[in-house]
Amino acid sequence: MAYLDIFVIPVQKKKLKAYQAHAKKWARLWKKMGVISYTEAIADDVKPGKLTSFPQSVLLKKDEVVAVGTITFKSRKQRDTFWKKVMAMPEMHMADAPFDGKRMYFGGFKPLAL
Repeated sequence: MAYLDIFVIPVQKKKLKAYQAHAKKWARLWKKMGVISYTEAIADDVKPGKLTSFPQSVLLKKDEVVAVGTITFKSRKQRDTFWKKVMAMPEMHMADAPFDGKRMYFGGFKPLAL
């Protein structure tokens, strides 16, 4: 059964082009590594809530926008093997990343059978 990773991350508006280039690079590589699909999106109609919201979840600053992404794997096992390989790659640990990884949150999800 498929398995999903979902992440939410703040990106400075002035770095959106760099972020898009970054996402394209990883999308190509990750698809070569066997992920079923990789999607990223930038917030378009996302407002702060009273208790919770996407902006609140990443402590969004005025000069930032929320980005979300999904990675679809064939299975949880494939996902776990994938991340072990990816996290060992030196280029994954960038000091000049076009986003604030400290405020990123992510997790793995089992799809519901609908």
